[in-house]
Amino acid sequence: MSSRGHRHAQDNWMRDQDMEGGQVSEIDGDDSGQKRRRIKTILDPEGQLLRRWNMMIAVSCVIAVSVDPLFFYVLFINEHKKCLLLDKRLKIVAITLRSVTDFIYVLNIILQFICPYIDKECRKLGQIKVVTDPQQIAKHYFFSWYFVIDILATLPLPQVLFPIIFLEIRDSNYFDKRKSLNALVFCQYTPRVVRVYISWMNHSRIASKLARTVWVKAAFNFFLYIFSSHVLGAYWYFLSVQREMACWHTACKNHSKCTSISFNCNHPLNDLAFLDDKCSVETPNTKGAFDYGIFLGALQSGNLQSTDFPQKLAYCFWWGLRNLSSFGQNLQTSSYFWENFFAIFVSIFALLLFLYFIGNVQTYRQLATERSEEIIQNMKVKEREIDLWIDRNKLPGCMKKEIMPNVQRMLEQKKEVDVQNLLSHLPSELARKIKRYICLPMLKKVPQLVGKSDQHLQLICDYLKPVHYKQHSYIVREGEPLDAMLFITQGIIWNFTIINGERRNKCIEKGNFYGEELLDWGLDSPALPNLSDLPISLKTAKTHTKVEAFALMANDLRTIVSRRTEAVSAVQAAFRRFNEKPLQFVEGMKNIEISSVLEDR
Repeated sequence: MSSRGHRHAQDNWMRDQDMEGGQVSEIDGDDSGQKRRRIKTILDPEGQLLRRWNMMIAVSCVIAVSVDPLFFYVLFINEHKKCLLLDKRLKIVAITLRSVTDFIYVLNIILQFICPYIDKECRKLGQIKVVTDPQQIAKHYFFSWYFVIDILATLPLPQVLFPIIFLEIRDSNYFDKRKSLNALVFCQYTPRVVRVYISWMNHSRIASKLARTVWVKAAFNFFLYIFSSHVLGAYWYFLSVQREMACWHTACKNHSKCTSISFNCNHPLNDLAFLDDKCSVETPNTKGAFDYGIFLGALQSGNLQSTDFPQKLAYCFWWGLRNLSSFGQNLQTSSYFWENFFAIFVSIFALLLFLYFIGNVQTYRQLATERSEEIIQNMKVKEREIDLWIDRNKLPGCMKKEIMPNVQRMLEQKKEVDVQNLLSHLPSELARKIKRYICLPMLKKVPQLVGKSDQHLQLICDYLKPVHYKQHSYIVREGEPLDAMLFITQGIIWNFTIINGERRNKCIEKGNFYGEELLDWGLDSPALPNLSDLPISLKTAKTHTKVEAFALMANDLRTIVSRRTEAVSAVQAAFRRFNEKPLQFVEGMKNIEISSVLEDR
């Protein structure tokens, strides 16, 4: 009977959940039914498992691009011996962290070869078709540019390049190879950064609500700014080491004491003393001194000679942050071409980053304005509908003040508010209060409930469920099981039957009830009522207009009766405990009521 209306609301809710959960409508492949269900639930392209995996990949990519600049700090200079060394402890830490992220990348590549994907052509046609055939999946991924990006991002370039750089930078022929090595070091970031973007877009597409959240985008922009400062500062440190080595190589070209292995810390201490004058950082402006340009600050700070990693990291990060914030205006360069190129890159990148942020801020403001206007318009519409609903149900003004903030909060979260089913959108305590206010007067009209305590009626009221019926729809037909009792809040119901050819009608309007026979079935039964023995409707009930009502379902009534039975059993147990002490039992029973026991349970 009225369970149809309740069932309809449940079906709508389940359908919404399926759409949000990204359930697929078609599975492609020749696997068994059990395997298909397993693929759908475990490797659903838009399922919960892969959402979490994509988030983990995105975090792994972020960690990877943050770890790679640590390799720049591995090199440091022994100023006393005029040689180049490796910070072995930092090298081990950097290689370990990088290897962990590479391992996650490899797992992701393997997963891409077995993970089903949604056919894009079918999606354009409004269909969702999941391809589960292993050959098609492997072919789809192998011939995509995602595979190339993943392979390039997984290549252990820092682990291989930096030992080579360490060897080559000390060699007398270093100038011929420096440009190629610098290009490789810088370009190894490209696949990693692209992989971060891909992971972010995948997560944004699947978890669209999270991606549309302004604070998430703001956090991403802030991270981009911090990360850029970190990378530029680390690369500046690395170039500063190269610049000092370049000075040493230049000074050694015309000096007989320099050899091809002069900078490996094994030469005599007095061989390279002349470099203190040729490559001095204390008097950089003297005539004939080497011009270090924008790298002078790193040399004068002493960080190039230190193995104190936190100190180097903080100083170089501050350099990157300061020059990004000022668009590189404070950079005093030398005439060296590649130094000027790096300074130009810093200025242009800072400008582009600033324009990107400004564009996002304008977008956010526009979206916020449009969203605010949309919320205001929706609030006006919903407020009028809720006012009508409140007036129809004669709710006091204090309840309206509690209802509207909750509705506004849901609209701000872009959730649909169904005024006809308003109670489901409200906090449980407020919904219970409204339901009791509307339904208690009608419960007191029911003959079977006359004389019941307010606690007992409130307990029944808490089990009532809102239902809706369209105009001219059947609620229950004569001869069908009567599985609910209705308390009408809006609309008109016709209740009719034919006896000996004579039609007998009854009009049930707002404030009345229908189906009280169900109470006789539940309350008058000596034992727990059986759902197989539901009363049979002797009349047909049909709506004359749209009907809003609260329904007491047979199963809920059965639950209420079982609670009452448990309460009676509790009183009987108390009687048995105190039967040897009648006076104390009488004093104790003065404060015991079955209704209060029901409420406590």
